[in-house]
Amino acid sequence: MKTITRVNITEAIYEEIGLSRKDSGDVLDMVIEEIRQELAKGNDVKISSFGTFSLRKKKARIGRNPKTGEEATITPRTVISFKPSHILRQAANSGKVVAKAPRKAKSK
Repeated sequence: MKTITRVNITEAIYEEIGLSRKDSGDVLDMVIEEIRQELAKGNDVKISSFGTFSLRKKKARIGRNPKTGEEATITPRTVISFKPSHILRQAANSGKVVAKAPRKAKSK
């Protein structure tokens, strides 16, 4: 099993689209930053054929220290969850590479 990194994605953009490696990295950074900003504003982010990043508010609760068994209060917090699209889920379960969705031509 291989872990895909930011560098791997930048390289894929470079090879697929033909932008320079620096521009490919900048595009990836812009996409990640846009997702981060929307989540920081409290908005969910849905990427078609990929999945949805959503925020969940967790209430305060009592937990236990697994080493000592001592009770401790876990403070309320917001967590990010990711729900994959059915297309991504099918690809992961089948282990097959799914063909890319066709790109729409830009109208001028």
